[in-house]
Amino acid sequence: MKKLLLITTLLTSYLSANIKTVVSILPQKTFVEAIGGEKVDVALMVMPGNSPHTYEPKPSQMKEITKADLYFKIGVEFEQVWLEKFSNLNPKMKIVDLAEGIEKLPMQAHAHHDEHDEHDEHDEHDEHDEHDEHADHAHEEHEHHETLDPHIWTAPDNVETIAKRIYSALSKEDPENTAYYKKNLEAFIAEVKQTDETIQKILADTPEHAAFMVFHPAWGYFAKAYKLEQLPVEVEGKAPKPQELMQLIKEAKENKVKAIFTQPEFSDATAKLISEELGIKVIKVSPLAPDWSQNLINLANAIAGK
Repeated sequence: MKKLLLITTLLTSYLSANIKTVVSILPQKTFVEAIGGEKVDVALMVMPGNSPHTYEPKPSQMKEITKADLYFKIGVEFEQVWLEKFSNLNPKMKIVDLAEGIEKLPMQAHAHHDEHDEHDEHDEHDEHDEHDEHADHAHEEHEHHETLDPHIWTAPDNVETIAKRIYSALSKEDPENTAYYKKNLEAFIAEVKQTDETIQKILADTPEHAAFMVFHPAWGYFAKAYKLEQLPVEVEGKAPKPQELMQLIKEAKENKVKAIFTQPEFSDATAKLISEELGIKVIKVSPLAPDWSQNLINLANAIAGK
C-alpha cells in the first residue's frame, strides 16, 4: 500500500512538474511569469538593487542552474561572463535568446560628442595626455566590443517580440500546454499594446525629439520608439570631466530638460550637481524594475512634465 502511494505521489509530481527556468534580470521574470503562469518556476540571477554589469551569483543561485530546463538570456553584461559557466554546469539546459529578431541600437555616448566636433577633439587630446598608447588601444577595443545597447525591454514593440520568444520556447518544452501559453500570450500582448497607447497619449503634446537627461543611457529604445532624445550624463560609470559637465548643463538648458533620471544601481552625485544648477528634479527610475509597464508610463509622465 505504501509502495503504491509512493508511486502515485511520484507520478503526480512528475506530471505536474513545472518547467524550471532561469532569467538574468527582473523584467524577464515578469515576462516569463506572464506567459508561463502557474506552469513555470522562475529563478532570478541579478537580484534587486544590483547591477547586471558586475553581479556575481551566490552558491544557492548556482544550484538553480543545475536544475534548470531553460535559461532565457537577454544580452546584459552579466551573461557575457557567466553564461558559459552555467552551460558547463548544466549541459542539458537550453539557452533561449530573447533578443533574437530585435535590432540592437548602439550604446549612446555623451550626446554632445556627436554635435560638437571641436570639443570632442579636445577631449580626445586630453585622453591621450592621461593615458599611454597601449591603454588607449585597450579602451578603444573595449568600446568596440560593447557598443550595443542591451536594454531592449524599454520599448513596448520589443517586449511583444520578447513575449513571443518566451511563448515559443515554453510551447516547445511543454507542447501539451501550448493552448495555455497561447492564451497568456494574447492577454499579455493586449497589455503591451495598452501600455504603448497610454504612453503615446501622455506624450501627445511633447515635441518630436524632445530631450530627457539620464545618468546612464539605458533608455535608447524608449527614446527611439517615441521620437525622443536621451542626453546621457555618464557612460559605463564614467563621470564627465568639468568641460563636459558645463556642456551638458548648457544642452539641458537649450533643450528645456524637466528632470534628470538616475538609477538606484548607480551613484547619482553628478546628476545632483546638474539638478542644483538647473533647478530641476532628480528622479530615480530603473530599467530593471519588475513592473515594466508602469515604469515606462511613469517615465513618460516625467518627460512630459506631468
